[in-house]
Amino acid sequence: MHATIEQLDIQAKELLAKLGDNNLSMKERLTIPLQDMPTQDPMQRITNMEEVALGYTENQVKVEAMRCLQCKNKPCIQGCPVGIDIPAFILQAAKGDFAGANATIKESSLLPSICGRVCPQENQCQEYCTYGKIKKDISQSVAIGRIERYVADYAREHNQDVTPFVKKSTRKKVAIVGSGPASVSAAADVRREGHTVVMYEALHKAGGVLVYGIPEFRLPKKLVQRELDGLASMGVEINKNFLVGKTRTLEDLKDKDGFDAIFIGAGAGLPKFLNIPGENLIGVFSANEYLTRSNLMKAYDQKHSLTPLFPSEKVAVFGGGNVAMDSARTAKRLGAKEVTIIYRRSEDELPARKEEVEHAKEEGINFLLLHQPHEIIANEKGSVKGVKVVTCKLGEPDASGRRRPIEIEGTEQVIDFDTVVVSIGNASNPLLKQTTKGLDVNKRGNIIINEETCETSIKGVYAGGDIVLGAATVILAMGQGRKAAKSINAYLNNN
Repeated sequence: MHATIEQLDIQAKELLAKLGDNNLSMKERLTIPLQDMPTQDPMQRITNMEEVALGYTENQVKVEAMRCLQCKNKPCIQGCPVGIDIPAFILQAAKGDFAGANATIKESSLLPSICGRVCPQENQCQEYCTYGKIKKDISQSVAIGRIERYVADYAREHNQDVTPFVKKSTRKKVAIVGSGPASVSAAADVRREGHTVVMYEALHKAGGVLVYGIPEFRLPKKLVQRELDGLASMGVEINKNFLVGKTRTLEDLKDKDGFDAIFIGAGAGLPKFLNIPGENLIGVFSANEYLTRSNLMKAYDQKHSLTPLFPSEKVAVFGGGNVAMDSARTAKRLGAKEVTIIYRRSEDELPARKEEVEHAKEEGINFLLLHQPHEIIANEKGSVKGVKVVTCKLGEPDASGRRRPIEIEGTEQVIDFDTVVVSIGNASNPLLKQTTKGLDVNKRGNIIINEETCETSIKGVYAGGDIVLGAATVILAMGQGRKAAKSINAYLNNN
């Protein structure tokens, strides 16, 4: 049984009274328990699209911030791709200076309310946390992301958010292709230096994967719009329904439109499939299409949406990453009676965040582990009737470092499903390569860059995010956006 937000707040308030001020010894800080995140009741939340994690209360965030040991060598910053001064903003939060904490974060990241919600801190900043290392349990690290979320929400709700300072105009122009995390980060840092920045988004809404990929129950879209409004307040122009490579080519932007530099942050939006029989049947979706219909086009709101919703009762999701969890949990909210994640390795190898896996389990999602889909079976009308799977066992580790699944002969079986969502990753859209002379890509279609500068094979053109990394996290994409912006600013200053 989950503790309610009121119960957790009372516990935190009582603990604060015992702890007194923030002048605690390391030994005292190491006795403070990790604060649980309040969440919606599982049986209630599967009936709505509202946020699952409700966020810390003020008492909770102060208690959690007091767990920080304020290490002199600041190891947590090593794990932050955008270099946020984590101990500084946590100390401010512990003292109740939430707006100041948000301002500290904004020096390095324009998306704290987003990163605080969706970034895998357990594999980044929190992995380096001394608290977790002393406890020999990374799950006991200071909840950096949850504190970040609170202070960002506080600043927004109290109209204390800050717009980054923009220097005097340099009269130099930079085009940003895409409007996802890498592009937002690059645009902000380039604009800070006084350069004119114009962003081009192919869809009718800006935000990239933050808008079409991540469900409302994990990331409310009003928060994404708020962060984009922050860019606009800095003077960044955002053009939607503009597909670079078709509406205009990269060469057009440079030679005809007079842009002095270009950043490509177009993401990886080309879905991958298993190439097994039956993937072209009615009722088979890529995770991209499935989530885009729900997230961007609001298919779940049938009274107001013009997008049709495929009726499903038994849904199979192929894959084990965060997108697979998002797809499965979305299917449950769209009315499916039974949802099953089919993954060829064991739970220990699941690439999804542990928190997302636990939330999926709480919501009644089934996990068919150590099974590989072999074929999608059709009924007489050409729609999905079932999935033929084979049982696997784990062998030696492969190139990914995870144990390789080995199919066990003679273990085939057919399981009834009426819908399949394929969530095994994405590749880069080939449009830019096809329409741009001299743009080098690797065999997977990802743009090749100079690792130090993020510059592509074309002078003055830079790239970052999923179109370079493949499917990556929001914060990793932002890190590349910042690195590229630094190079762009240096390039423009030298020319």
